[in-house]
Amino acid sequence: MAEFVKHNRSAPSGFFACEAAGLAWLSSAHGGVRCAQVLRYDDTSLTSARLRSVPPSAEAATEFGRRLAITHEAGAAGFGAAPDGWHGGGFFGPLDHPLPMSLTAHARWGSFYADERLAPMLDLATGIDPAGREVIRDVINRCRHGDFDDDDAPARLHGDLWSGNVMWTDAGAVLIDPAAHGGHRETDLAMLALFGCPHLERVYDGYHGVHPLRPGWRDRIALHQLYPLLAHVALFGGGYVAQTVRAARVALELS
Repeated sequence: MAEFVKHNRSAPSGFFACEAAGLAWLSSAHGGVRCAQVLRYDDTSLTSARLRSVPPSAEAATEFGRRLAITHEAGAAGFGAAPDGWHGGGFFGPLDHPLPMSLTAHARWGSFYADERLAPMLDLATGIDPAGREVIRDVINRCRHGDFDDDDAPARLHGDLWSGNVMWTDAGAVLIDPAAHGGHRETDLAMLALFGCPHLERVYDGYHGVHPLRPGWRDRIALHQLYPLLAHVALFGGGYVAQTVRAARVALELS
């Protein structure tokens, strides 16, 4: 079997073990999206079965959407909960500079998103002027107060589902590099839209065929993109500030 090895000799403690746990948890959703097969890992590397990429098709995108809804339906112990069998914190971001990510379970999505995602990442995101930070704090407060909560149960999320973490293969879409946790299903869908995804509308169509989303879900995309945008400010600097503040302003306009 051909292998693919990821290395980071300075990886935080537990980084690759957490990734392996996330892939196993996502893979355990019967009928859900396929995930990279982990062969072994240690403190500085993770080895998986090598994937052969192919051009994505509209049909594969529709099937990906269907399977993603099934993965989400497998659920989690709470909003922010760790993958089954994992104890400790998680990580978000690139291999060479992963950021800490809380895996503390909440009963409500809004309190989780405010206190375990937005507020900690805002602390790391330097370069946002006081006016912009105030807008983001207003979003945090609305989340904390439950303004965006609904009755949707915690979903089993990939957690970093930008298009680069979806490999298109002969067997369909395969997920890699998760930041897996329990969260809101709209978060993964918003991440797919952040930097573009092939045949995205077909992905959404497939998803809706299994689990129709609440009305207004497209209006909430900016709200769910705010965390990864803040992470990009923290990681890569001021080039993402305007987009981040703009997303916060859109989120504030939600009723």
